[in-house]
Amino acid sequence: MSQKILVVDDEPHIVELVKYNLLQEGYDVLTAYDGSEAVVCSRQERPDLIILDIMLPYVDGLEVCRQIRRESAVPIIMLTAKDGELARVVGLEIGADDYVTKPFSPRELVARVRAILRRTSRDVAPGTTEPLRSGNLKLDPATHEVMLNSRQIDLTAKEFELLRLLISHPNRVFTRDFLLEHIWGYDYYGSTRTVDMHISRLREKIEDDPASPTYIVTVRGVGYKLRGAETGGGKREAGTTGARS
Repeated sequence: MSQKILVVDDEPHIVELVKYNLLQEGYDVLTAYDGSEAVVCSRQERPDLIILDIMLPYVDGLEVCRQIRRESAVPIIMLTAKDGELARVVGLEIGADDYVTKPFSPRELVARVRAILRRTSRDVAPGTTEPLRSGNLKLDPATHEVMLNSRQIDLTAKEFELLRLLISHPNRVFTRDFLLEHIWGYDYYGSTRTVDMHISRLREKIEDDPASPTYIVTVRGVGYKLRGAETGGGKREAGTTGARS
């Protein structure tokens, strides 16, 4: 079955350009031209990926992303004419998976779509669906659910991928550069600040005290690791939050 991609933009020529290139790659393409239509289409059609413009009528792309993230972990690529660090950070903070600035190369956009969908497919590949645990934290790749003390934790797609990698290798230290390349892809035009931001959001969701984490800890001058359950024991990470390599 072909993967479905929802393209959301209020400029018809942009929609047609993106749609044509995606159809050439064998994807099924859904379209929407405003934010309200995008939210409804996402709920009804359950696309495998969304390409979402920020500047939309009625409901802007950032609010659309927020609404979708409340109920779905579908990968989202933001499209916008706004360049600069602030726009990138805002999009990523609310759960976008990638960011492409107009004018863009259709070939580059399609490559990013393929890369994200490959990583998504890998998450549900045979042999990778056993639940993973660390103390009271449980991650289930099959259901894409994370439980903490029997309470479900809502994560974005990237937060889930980060946590899955860390919990799969307890006590192994990952550099920010490795995490950026492994989770976002070698062709992602971001910075290691993206990793720090997502780690910070993960801590807010799974830690009792994000400022003194017991699960995801910083290794000064190197990167991050998930402390193994056998060494967690209520220990706290002192004075390492925000350390950079």
